[in-house]
Amino acid sequence: MSRHSTTYLPITNTSPVKPRSPYVEILNPNGAAPVVMVCEHASNSIPDQFINPLPDSVMLSKHIAWDPGARTLALELSSLFDAPLVCSKISRLIYDCNRPPDSESAIPVKSEMYEIPGNLNLSESERQSRIDEIYTPFHNTLSALIHDKLARGTRPALVTVHSFTPSYFNQVRLTEIGILHDLDSRMADLMLDVAPQVCRFLVERNKPYGPEDGVTHTLRVHAIQHLLPNVMLEIKNDLLTTTVEIKAMADIIQKMLIHSMSKLVLAAAS
Repeated sequence: MSRHSTTYLPITNTSPVKPRSPYVEILNPNGAAPVVMVCEHASNSIPDQFINPLPDSVMLSKHIAWDPGARTLALELSSLFDAPLVCSKISRLIYDCNRPPDSESAIPVKSEMYEIPGNLNLSESERQSRIDEIYTPFHNTLSALIHDKLARGTRPALVTVHSFTPSYFNQVRLTEIGILHDLDSRMADLMLDVAPQVCRFLVERNKPYGPEDGVTHTLRVHAIQHLLPNVMLEIKNDLLTTTVEIKAMADIIQKMLIHSMSKLVLAAAS
């Protein structure tokens, strides 16, 4: 795939942020917490204008099409914190909003062991159309929310919410909660420090993925370059199958995030 440049919209006022695409949604846009939450893989929807890229529609329920449970968990965290949440409303098989346009996995032709035949042989104009209609509005919406917080005197933490499959290439994963980071590990370090005190799950750093896998794009674009605290959450999706499980996981994550954010405030003030 050839490289494409992406221009982010300049934010010059603090008017209410509205998505400029039907494939992006903002929940609780006026949330007052010093946090902005993101769920890039919230949906397995294939809008009518796109051909189903999979030969079997049943596969849309699988993790290759989205992150099961992640949107519901993100909504619960958004409510607990009173934080705005940006979600994608389209399957990552059409475009993965956590990948830059020059990434081969942005519009995948294969996911794990599954072929994605509908993404083969797309023209350059078809690829560019997906970038323009999905990727750019998603990231401009997120950028606008962050700039709105900054304009109001708040330096928000950026938290992205994901789930992962219990096995990958037929290999069982032992990690239950992944705390991921790129160059800035401040929030991740503090969350990992307190994890044994707040839960019984196996919590690990940069597992089951890490920055070397290209999964920290959103963190890099919107947090690291602005020196904002940030973290990426990966929760094993079989821990997010019921409302009770999701609320329990949200409580655990909330405790870890509150601990890290309070410590970072103290560190900034000292």
